[in-house]
Amino acid sequence: MATELTSKKEKDRKVILSTLWIFVTLNYLYCDVLSLMDSELLKQYLSGTVEGLELNASFLLAGAILMEIPIAMVLLSRILKYRANRWANILAGAIKTLAMIMTLFIGKAAYYYLFFGCIEIATTSFIIWYAWQWKAPKVSPSV
Repeated sequence: MATELTSKKEKDRKVILSTLWIFVTLNYLYCDVLSLMDSELLKQYLSGTVEGLELNASFLLAGAILMEIPIAMVLLSRILKYRANRWANILAGAIKTLAMIMTLFIGKAAYYYLFFGCIEIATTSFIIWYAWQWKAPKVSPSV
């Protein structure tokens, strides 16, 4: 009975972490959609240079890798075992939190970007904390 309860708690934590990654991914994506509606940014996108950064193949690959992290974490949070899951969430959360903080210092951030940025930073910070608080499942002695 105790093993079933521990297993359910672990499964619930996995579902919550996965759901948080879905939530933050949707925020990343919708912020990017709104950026395409910003005429000043759209002009820069079309020119191939945004806030002095050249949008070359390497830059786009780096962006793709950064975006794949939360997408992969939706799945990995559900299927990894405790130890790998905990550390993957802590590491991915830290990478995404730092990346988002760094983007706030590139150029002049629009109000919508600051709004989404705060939500994204709060969510990934919570993911780090929530994963950090995750205790190892208790192993009941075999009888």
